[in-house]
Amino acid sequence: QIREHHRKVRKEAKKRGRKKPKKDPGVPSAAPFKEELLREAEQRKQRLEELKQKQKLNRQKEHEKKRKLEAKKNAAKIKEKAEGKESSGKSKAKTNKLLDKNSKKSFCRELKKVIEASDVVLEVLDARDPMGCRCPQLEQAVTCSGGDKKLLLVLNKIDLVPKENLEKWLNYLKKEFPTIAFKSATLMKDRTMEQFTKRRARVDLSRTTECFGSKCLLKLLQDHVRTQNKAIQVGVVGFPNVGKSSIINSLKGVRACNVGLTRGVTKSMQIVHIDKQTKILDSPSIIADPSNNALALALRTILNTEETASAGVLEGVDAILNHCSKQQVMMHYSIPDFRNTEEFLTLLAQKRGMLKKGGVPDIENIAKVLLCDWTGAKISYHSQPPESHRPPSYLTEDITAKMQECFNLKNLEEENKNAVQALKCPSPASSITFQSAGMTNGTIQENKVTEEVSEWENLETSMDRDEDEEEDFTESDDDQDDVEEEKDIREVTRKAKLGKRQTSPTNSEKQIAESEHSNSLSLSLDKTADEDDAYDFNTDYV
Repeated sequence: QIREHHRKVRKEAKKRGRKKPKKDPGVPSAAPFKEELLREAEQRKQRLEELKQKQKLNRQKEHEKKRKLEAKKNAAKIKEKAEGKESSGKSKAKTNKLLDKNSKKSFCRELKKVIEASDVVLEVLDARDPMGCRCPQLEQAVTCSGGDKKLLLVLNKIDLVPKENLEKWLNYLKKEFPTIAFKSATLMKDRTMEQFTKRRARVDLSRTTECFGSKCLLKLLQDHVRTQNKAIQVGVVGFPNVGKSSIINSLKGVRACNVGLTRGVTKSMQIVHIDKQTKILDSPSIIADPSNNALALALRTILNTEETASAGVLEGVDAILNHCSKQQVMMHYSIPDFRNTEEFLTLLAQKRGMLKKGGVPDIENIAKVLLCDWTGAKISYHSQPPESHRPPSYLTEDITAKMQECFNLKNLEEENKNAVQALKCPSPASSITFQSAGMTNGTIQENKVTEEVSEWENLETSMDRDEDEEEDFTESDDDQDDVEEEKDIREVTRKAKLGKRQTSPTNSEKQIAESEHSNSLSLSLDKTADEDDAYDFNTDYV
């Protein structure tokens, strides 16, 4: 049977026409210039050998350079440890500064700077929920600061609210502070704008480029400059995603400040010169106090939706849905009836195609998208002002009169009416009715913020521990000789075998075995690297 199989294989190979590799016939003896051709072939071989030797020498030089650099680094580390780690202290200070920029404590510090430096404070409110965007701690700090400091309310995003509702809010808020109806330009005229218009000429950019209320606000500030007879600084403050930076951009007419959907884009005070007499100070967002209700925390906290826990995001979405009319939400999202928040999110995820593997709806990501939509300028919703006007305890009649002193209120009312009439607003049927949770408490004082600092301290301590471990590891490796390395490898392998035989090792023994195993791996890697570096020049690979 085996013979027959081999015979069949040979037969099939003959049919296929098996091609044997052609041998080099060499230079025939009768060929002219045979000696010259042979010489050229030898010269080519010699060149190849020289190239290979040069490459090997270059590799060896590179390895030597790397070794010298590593030796220098190790020596510097040993010096640092001997001198009490002075350089490590400097690096810690740098990391503290970088971490502090993103912390809540630095946000409070920068916000306090803006309030103290500004002559006029603009509190920016979202027209969809003006009462929820008001911070009593901020208003009290400005009104009770003394001097001629003024507070103005800027009602932003008025194009997302029905006209009747907007007029009600303007009438309600003007009893306490001078209020300006504002609609900021989201797309500014710069190079990107020019390219965009060239590429897509048919796109209607009237909604994004139009700005309402900027002329009125600039007039008010100019009147205040005339009464004071000096240059003024105007601070723009408010909760995240109310449109502080976009207001500054529309007043300037150029994109001077960074704008984004993510909360907490502005992390420090920025100065923007409008003209010779007025400077505008952009500030980071007010930090919402953790004692607020779930709705206020969902809409007003400085939390990046990519890093927040899924439970917190789901609670926020649940609070938003509980404060809205269910039928309008179903109509807006064109979703059938749902029993709870999870069912609503699953239906929305299925509709938008946000699915995981196996067609499972991605509830977490759709919840994050929904939160961004409600804080951004995508969804139109409106809240009703309180029926009876009850000013807060810190607002007396004297303070309200003082805040309205230097401003032409009649001109302001006329400008607001003109802006409301010229604006394209959504109809009450298309806008979702929303129940406001009242004013949102904020933390302005730096001492009250403690949670964020503890988190950064934990991060710093963990980083310091890792650095110390790395330094110890490198020093121990440098002190060992080649003979000791071989002994350690043998001992580690013997201990590893004994560890495998044991049935119930303790936690301490496991940790020792793991550490020894990691050391053995590193030593074996070093050994192989040394063996690779040692090159024998007598070998001829040609």
